[in-house]
Amino acid sequence: MANSPNLVTINPYFKAHAGRVDEFHALMHEFVEKTRPEKACYFYEFATVDDRGFCREGYEGAAGVLAHLENVGELLGRMEKIADLTNLEFHGPAAEIDKLREPLAHLPATFFVHLCGIDR
Repeated sequence: MANSPNLVTINPYFKAHAGRVDEFHALMHEFVEKTRPEKACYFYEFATVDDRGFCREGYEGAAGVLAHLENVGELLGRMEKIADLTNLEFHGPAAEIDKLREPLAHLPATFFVHLCGIDR
């Protein structure tokens, strides 16, 4: 897949609370189903190891990211009751990342600006 020049990725890492791993994994499936109809979502998948999980997700620009976060807001509320967010990163071109800084300032996130790479 050729990347959009406006591709923004979100990279959240979670750690399930003790005794909540099965519920944690089940909620990941709910996130996928809730996200599936989003037109601005290029990819969305979870990977796990033991009680930790990672979501690999990419969107068409900042607008796609903000629409997704609004769409899954209720699920994020449920997630914070069963898992800790251990790391959160947003990656993308400067113009798109700059559109996220203010509306997402309340999050414990790191905003990475694309510098260079290979696009096929």
